[in-house]
Amino acid sequence: MNFGARMLKTGIAVTLALYLTMLLNLTPPVIAAIAAIFAMQPTIYKSWTYFLDQLLTNTLGAVIAVTAGRLLSSEPIAVGLTCIVVIMICLKMKRADTIGLTLVTVIAVMEASGQWDFALNRFLISVIGIFAAFIVNVLVLPPKPKEQFIGQIQSTFNQLSLLMRTAVSDEIKESVFRDEQKALEGSIQSLTEKYNLLEEDQHKRKRPSYTESRHLVVYKQMLRTLNKGSEVVQAVEEHYFPAARTFRLDQLFDEQLEYMIKYHEHVLLKFEGKLKPDDQPWQNLEEENERFAAAMKEYLQQQEGSTMRLTIVAAEIHAYGYQLERLNRLVEHYGDSGRIDKKSWKQRLNPKNWHSSKS
Repeated sequence: MNFGARMLKTGIAVTLALYLTMLLNLTPPVIAAIAAIFAMQPTIYKSWTYFLDQLLTNTLGAVIAVTAGRLLSSEPIAVGLTCIVVIMICLKMKRADTIGLTLVTVIAVMEASGQWDFALNRFLISVIGIFAAFIVNVLVLPPKPKEQFIGQIQSTFNQLSLLMRTAVSDEIKESVFRDEQKALEGSIQSLTEKYNLLEEDQHKRKRPSYTESRHLVVYKQMLRTLNKGSEVVQAVEEHYFPAARTFRLDQLFDEQLEYMIKYHEHVLLKFEGKLKPDDQPWQNLEEENERFAAAMKEYLQQQEGSTMRLTIVAAEIHAYGYQLERLNRLVEHYGDSGRIDKKSWKQRLNPKNWHSSKS
């Protein structure tokens, strides 16, 4: 596990929560520390929504706990039954993420057997912990999932590039290749989690902008293309080497994989705006895929015995090419839309166009 900002911020949030409870003479401070740990979220928007949800469910849980404490006392069976009721209510309210911390509040409040002042003390301690986590998340190294996603796209592509360029040529040690392949799978999984956060944040907003929605489509295709590239590497490892091969076949596959990864790099550079506006791919990917398919068909027809394994690998490469071409079209549309938006804003800022826009 890598040391990250979230680990550091969790420690700071716990420290802040403990100091605040000591400053306000609230006990036990450990509840605030637990609340701060639960409340640390990966994005600011999620941290804010979690803060509001916890206020709602913790208030409701505290009220239920006080009522149950007065009616049923603080016997273990009463605490367990109250927790079940609170869990059912949270699920019904679609606040499953808040269950853990809400139950901490319920158990702490029921310890007082329905005493309001004691219950209020426990409730305030939980709120302080949640608040501390929210403030730290906003002020200390605020999370930027979009920038992190884009940055990790490039590093993950570099991992894929190494594997794909050496998959057929078999230039690196097998142990190194497997370690790099495992690292690639982990990077793609991490990217998937970051994308899910971006998608969740956008879906929870009432009015996500058109630009944000368009960006999300491009990010999703970036992730899908990397995943398909990883599947190509896996197919080569599982099916290519056990099949009967010749030098000509190795050269054919190696050249195609080299072309694919170079095209992938070209598209990412285009997305980052590092290429000239009038730059075009040096060759049409669709035509290259057709050339490869024709060459493979000719080769396989000349072979004796089963060619199923080679067909599987060729199909995975063709599917990767399809995802690359789709990513290229989306990136081009992304760039065109950005230029159109920029031009539109320039027109709006031009005083000569104010009269016409008002009319």
